[in-house]
Amino acid sequence: MDQKPPTAVIESAHAEHLSGFPFADTRDFVDADRGFIAALEPCVVKAADGRVVWDNDVYSFLTGDAPTSVHPSLWRQSMLAAKQGLYEVVEGVYQVRGLDLSNVSFIEGDAGVIVIDPLVSTETAAAALGLYRAHRGDRPVTAVIYTHSHVDHFGGVLGVTTQADVDAGRVEVIAPAGFIEHAVQENVYAGTAMTRRAAYMYGTVLARGPQGQVGCGLGQTPSTGEVAVIVPTVDVAATGETRTVDGVEIEFQMAPGTEAPAEMHFYFPRYRALCMAENATHNLHNLLTLRGALVRDPHAWSGYLTEAIDAFADRTDVVFASHHWPTWGEERIVEFLSLQRDLYAYLHDQTLRLINQGYTGIEIAETFQMPPALHEAWHTHGYYGSVSHNVKAVYQRYMGWFDGNPARLWQHPPESIAPRYVAAMGGLDRVVEIAQTAFDDGDFRWAATLLDHAIFTDENHAGARTLYADTLEQLAYGAENATWRNFFLGGATELREGNFGTPAQTTSMSLLSQLTPEQMFDSFAISVNGPKAWGLDLALDVTFQDLAANYRLTLRNGVLVYRKTSADPQTATATVTVANKLRLLTFATGDTAAPGVQMTGDAGALATLLGVLDRPDPNFAIVTP
Repeated sequence: MDQKPPTAVIESAHAEHLSGFPFADTRDFVDADRGFIAALEPCVVKAADGRVVWDNDVYSFLTGDAPTSVHPSLWRQSMLAAKQGLYEVVEGVYQVRGLDLSNVSFIEGDAGVIVIDPLVSTETAAAALGLYRAHRGDRPVTAVIYTHSHVDHFGGVLGVTTQADVDAGRVEVIAPAGFIEHAVQENVYAGTAMTRRAAYMYGTVLARGPQGQVGCGLGQTPSTGEVAVIVPTVDVAATGETRTVDGVEIEFQMAPGTEAPAEMHFYFPRYRALCMAENATHNLHNLLTLRGALVRDPHAWSGYLTEAIDAFADRTDVVFASHHWPTWGEERIVEFLSLQRDLYAYLHDQTLRLINQGYTGIEIAETFQMPPALHEAWHTHGYYGSVSHNVKAVYQRYMGWFDGNPARLWQHPPESIAPRYVAAMGGLDRVVEIAQTAFDDGDFRWAATLLDHAIFTDENHAGARTLYADTLEQLAYGAENATWRNFFLGGATELREGNFGTPAQTTSMSLLSQLTPEQMFDSFAISVNGPKAWGLDLALDVTFQDLAANYRLTLRNGVLVYRKTSADPQTATATVTVANKLRLLTFATGDTAAPGVQMTGDAGALATLLGVLDRPDPNFAIVTP
């Protein structure tokens, strides 16, 4: 790839950051190394077929002073996040960090070990458990706790236990109420689009190095192994609920609608240790991720942090989370949780104040400043979320996409507006000329705007394409936020090398098997090609033999509607009887030859329905038309 070095503008900006940021505060490095027992050597994990699904050794370049191609604050964060190995949090509580995007924690009980958040993949979770057992003994897993419904906190469950052990009652699986619904829904409904954008966000295909991907801020990157889920056997539904698991008492605090729709914190009195899931980590988190998600509630988020301080701080010696490193000591814990609380509260309250003064989201984001105390604390910096896109998320949560200006109510889409702008500026060559001047002046944002119009007018214009890639690269070099850096570099890579598609998938048959019939029919409904289905009028009864349940599906006006009801062959176009949900799913993907599906009535009705379902495109264009 034809990478360029950082310009003098970027180098100068980084020099200012070195003098304006609190680099003399090195407590995080002390905390990140505290309790270190052993590293995984080499820190490379492979799947059964020999494919590498995790490589932390590739980040060995993260030493010493920051190069000018990386924001010095982000370089510092990546150095911390790349530390890997087994760590003692307190005696009886251990973490393996640096073996995935997230941490896995081990709580020693009377007979075995409780596993918290078994990473993204089976392979990395198994490697982490192996590292723990190598130094703490071959303790059996007695329980698994999912803190929340994101895949980096449950996807590796088969690396630490089995469905058979759970079914036999040897292992409990504990999660917040609503976990399985949200875990499955997020990875299926808009899963294709989210995963394609996640390839940009996490820099999955980018080369690791000072001019490439240096991490994700929250961790280094997600692993790419087998993803699975085991349905919880225990749903925690109320704050104050307590359970004793393997002799260890656990007190729970619910925190729904924060970093995840289903999330919880919990406290271990035996160890005076508090787990904050992903609601208090060493960075500003996302209120709306760049890959896409429902907008999160910063007001509720800050409220649950206040509740945690009041409920647990005066009896807690250590706070740990599902990412990054712990914080020890009551005074520092209160300071840490309070600043994290103030971070989300300030974003929420001040954005609303400015909304009510008539400012739009983009205007607020451009001038929004954090209080000095929040700027000076490293753990409030925007390595994963950012002040800019979080402010816009708050605006979106309350006001929606429209900023109130009627000229912006019915704008042309990019492919229509770009040629108009290009023509108004005198043609493509003139646009590139203006963009080159902006680039030379260090106004990379304006250059990117101009070149976006150029590419959406003619994506094959060599001069525009080359300069656009160079411009995005400079924006990446200047970004403190790791996901912004990865997005900019992802765009530059596709402009230079072509569409890299979706290199990693989080949807698996294990996840799909947990779809309820309602969720499965929802996934069908959102795939209906409306115009193609306008003329269809179908009524299908779908009977699941394993559930002893029937659903009536109707397709009219391009809308698929379902309801649970008794089968009625007299009014159905056809009746479809399937052995189970998976059989219908495999039939829907085109496997019509295998047994397990019986039809009466119009034999072609199901095929007609499936024929108007669009398959998602995992390779859709992002930086080009």
